[in-house]
Amino acid sequence: VFPEMALPLWKNFLQTTKERILQQRRLSLYNGSHGYEEELIKKKLQQFAGGSINLCKEDNGIGILTLNNPKLMNAFTGTMMLELQERITELEHWKDGKGLIIYGAGNTFCSGSDLNAVREISNSKDGMNMCMFMQNTLTRLMRLPLISVALVQGKAFGGGAELTTACDFRLMTPGSEIRFVHKHMGLVPGWGGAARLVRIIGSGAALQLLSGVVRVDPEKALRLGFSEETLSSSDETRALEEARAWLSQYTEGPASVIQAVKKVVTAGRELPLEAALRTEKDIFGTVWGAPANLQALVRRPKHK
Repeated sequence: VFPEMALPLWKNFLQTTKERILQQRRLSLYNGSHGYEEELIKKKLQQFAGGSINLCKEDNGIGILTLNNPKLMNAFTGTMMLELQERITELEHWKDGKGLIIYGAGNTFCSGSDLNAVREISNSKDGMNMCMFMQNTLTRLMRLPLISVALVQGKAFGGGAELTTACDFRLMTPGSEIRFVHKHMGLVPGWGGAARLVRIIGSGAALQLLSGVVRVDPEKALRLGFSEETLSSSDETRALEEARAWLSQYTEGPASVIQAVKKVVTAGRELPLEAALRTEKDIFGTVWGAPANLQALVRRPKHK
């Protein structure tokens, strides 16, 4: 192949590879064949308004996602569940994104679902649809090609505790707590929190947290390997600054490379070994010989 022909072919290969990887990421866990009726549950959730999910995309490639319903300790209303899905879609399309911090307004994280909405959809069919809707959304959050961290202030209870497990990392402020209170409500986690928790801290510790409704304070979270660090400040602005500084040590460098790193780790965690290796090869193909790689070769010889 002549060199001038090779470049379009190479670009074409990159494009199709990128699209295939994206396709895999967007695949829903549930569709109609599982009895999942997305449009129906969206209509239902729309009726329970209040609060918002705000996204601020900063120039340095860090996104700040705020759960904003402080009068109910940032509990998820129906419209907030819908907005979370919209924000995740926006983040999936963010070409320059590298990191994401999720936190709650008013110095607390999230107290789970708004019980008013839950009472109204307490029949089994609606409950299952809501469960599938939130599992789809949080799985897409977990698979985002961004390095994500939950900044836990105040309380992360129930669905709020589950949300922290969909992030790559957790940071806690002094006096904060994470608690899976589902058993007290006669429930188990339904947003994927149990499956993810087992993968983060192991099955024995997960069983204790769920069956004992254990209060996980910053010290215990560190012991369990559930959180990375206890920040020094409980003040919202200062804690956010600290979280930004903590995250920035992992988001240095070009977005294309940071995103590729997250994608190979996601593949390694989720896929059987052979499929993970093939995906890693595909992702490697998107960065090899790309501008960041070529610049690095010029800039720094490897062995020094």
